[in-house]
Amino acid sequence: MRLIRSILLAFTLICFHSCNQTSADETNGLVLHASLPDTILNAATTFNTYCWKSNYEIKNALIYRIATPKGFVRNEAKIGSFGNWLRYLPLKSGNPDVLLYNGEKKRYQAGHAAVVDIDVGTTDLQQCADAVMRMRAEYLYSQKIIESLHFNFTSGHTIGFEKWSEGYRTVIKGNSVTWSKSATKDDSYKTFKSYMNTIFNYAGTSSLSKELKKVPNIKDIQIGDVFILGGFPGHAVLVVDVCENETTGEKLFMIQQSYMPAQEIHILKNFNNASISPWYSTNFTGDLETPEWTFTKEQLMRW
Repeated sequence: MRLIRSILLAFTLICFHSCNQTSADETNGLVLHASLPDTILNAATTFNTYCWKSNYEIKNALIYRIATPKGFVRNEAKIGSFGNWLRYLPLKSGNPDVLLYNGEKKRYQAGHAAVVDIDVGTTDLQQCADAVMRMRAEYLYSQKIIESLHFNFTSGHTIGFEKWSEGYRTVIKGNSVTWSKSATKDDSYKTFKSYMNTIFNYAGTSSLSKELKKVPNIKDIQIGDVFILGGFPGHAVLVVDVCENETTGEKLFMIQQSYMPAQEIHILKNFNNASISPWYSTNFTGDLETPEWTFTKEQLMRW
């Protein structure tokens, strides 16, 4: 199967042994993906780093925790790619409540199937588009693809981490954005987080939607794609996994979001088809209805 072939690529590089897929069991409202042993799963995580986590555990990886519906297999995601990185995101154990940036519980708790194990910060910054940009930035930073780590402010100015890490900081006056050398050269994770907080302050769905390119056909959906409506307010959710029925060709996808006020990133349930939740089918008619927002097929975009 494609999933196994993809993981075995990393597996071969570090000289482990292959094995076959087995069954899955349900636990804590999710399906435990008990099909691959820890040795193989750990092989793929050798190529993925989650800088905010000091104690990454493969048993809580998205791919390990959430199985595909019967008859579906995960689409191949190249080792080292954004898609593969998203597929191994760490989830919190079980399915706890979603917390806001101030530690309080989100009022609406019915819409999530799992909570991503990543910080939300202590200020009301990491909202919907911010969470999408956080995922993309964390991947690029972890892979040291610094030249591609940049986002646009709502003003249209492109702000890159490479220049930020050299000690330059933005000076904002009205719609004018300039750079000033005011810090020492530092590409540490702490500096990266300060850069992202500035991005969260001055970017959003409006600017992000202008950076992305439309995906003409939803059947071509890929991990890492974004459903986004740019505006004030707008909303954005990130595609974190894709699988396909090898007989019919039907594709399913999984999405995650943050929302307002800033809150923990979480995997969304599918209320329209509980039998495949938290997966969504690309065969939906009309609009894409998620627990807290409705998108159209035309709002699927790509980096």
